[in-house]
Amino acid sequence: MGLIKTALIGAAVYGAIKYITKKDELTGRSIVDDLKDKAPEWVDKAKGYKDEMETRYKNFASEFPE
Repeated sequence: MGLIKTALIGAAVYGAIKYITKKDELTGRSIVDDLKDKAPEWVDKAKGYKDEMETRYKNFASEFPE
């Protein structure tokens, strides 16, 4: 049973990788290419959220000292 399960998981991973790396006929770009282009924008947004949360925590901590 473990061999069949491993084979099915391997086939699913292979199919997923094949799908996300397949080039689109119209644009010639894959899903991976789109993700690579959007990654820097997402990193900048995440840094903004991190800075905002740090500011909120510092404000909250200063209101309630130990």
